[in-house]
Amino acid sequence: MSETMHKEIELLRDCDAVRIPQGTTLHLTKGSRVIITQSLGGSYTVATDTGHLVRISGENADALGFEADGTPKKEKQHGIEVEEAKIWDVLRTCYDPEIPVNIVDLGLIYDCAIERREDAGARVSVKMTLTAPGCGMGPTLAAEASSKIEALDGVDEADVELVWDPAWNQSMISEEGKMKLGMI
Repeated sequence: MSETMHKEIELLRDCDAVRIPQGTTLHLTKGSRVIITQSLGGSYTVATDTGHLVRISGENADALGFEADGTPKKEKQHGIEVEEAKIWDVLRTCYDPEIPVNIVDLGLIYDCAIERREDAGARVSVKMTLTAPGCGMGPTLAAEASSKIEALDGVDEADVELVWDPAWNQSMISEEGKMKLGMI
């Protein structure tokens, strides 16, 4: 476990966060005290001094005193073949803010299709579900997955659609995910 986990930190600047599980935006002010409960995939789940559980994106990591995830944008290469394995790899960097397992190993990704286009980069379509249909974090997780896919060379467009059929259940968690959760 990282030294920063469960350590109280004072925010160095104002930043926005997403309330868990509602998915609504909450503005945090400089000097607010938070406790990091999870730091995976470039984002941070923190408990605020007002009792809220929120997700702070990597681009706001500097508010917590860490390097901002604003990794320099590199020139994307177009006209190259997109490997499906790279899409699955990047999806493994997206985490549920309450569960320390990535969305692939949680069994939340149902389908990944690549449409190769001659006149443009590839279009990637992903079907994704959530552990609970009422979770407000769905749009946030879908947007993060879409953004990370679109950053891949050869991809011009990514569409991550939230679907509810079949309904998610724990048997969809991979063996690796079950091990991380202490289920086996």
